[in-house]
Amino acid sequence: MKSKRHLKILEIIAQRDIETQEDLAETLKSEGFDVTQATVSRDIKNLKLIKMQGPSGKYKYAVPKTNENNMSDKLTNVLANLTTSVENIDKMVVVKTVSAGAAPVAEAIDSFGFDEIAGTIAGENTIFIMLRTTEGAEELVVKIRNLIS
Repeated sequence: MKSKRHLKILEIIAQRDIETQEDLAETLKSEGFDVTQATVSRDIKNLKLIKMQGPSGKYKYAVPKTNENNMSDKLTNVLANLTTSVENIDKMVVVKTVSAGAAPVAEAIDSFGFDEIAGTIAGENTIFIMLRTTEGAEELVVKIRNLIS
């Protein structure tokens, strides 16, 4: 549950300007998470979120700019914690995730920048990835399996 909540927090602060812990807690509650201000405070600390000044002059929570290796570790953690299976069928790769895990896993896969990927579609717990070649699909399955094992 904690990893799902952390992913939701990252999604929320990417989409909205969240100024206070209370704002974040209320937004999480509206998204179906049962949280307290203390839980949100710990999550902010665990995610190493910072407050930065936005274009409007107001301060908001943001993810600090990190080096590439740290971001790669975080993306690998998303894949490892949420992916349940991966297989290819011709030029298509099908990734199964825990419930509500498809969007963050698809985002993680897209951010790795595999050149062979033509497009990605994520549902609730399934991701379809179209690749340019069958060989590319087979390579992607091996890469994902290596990342999640």
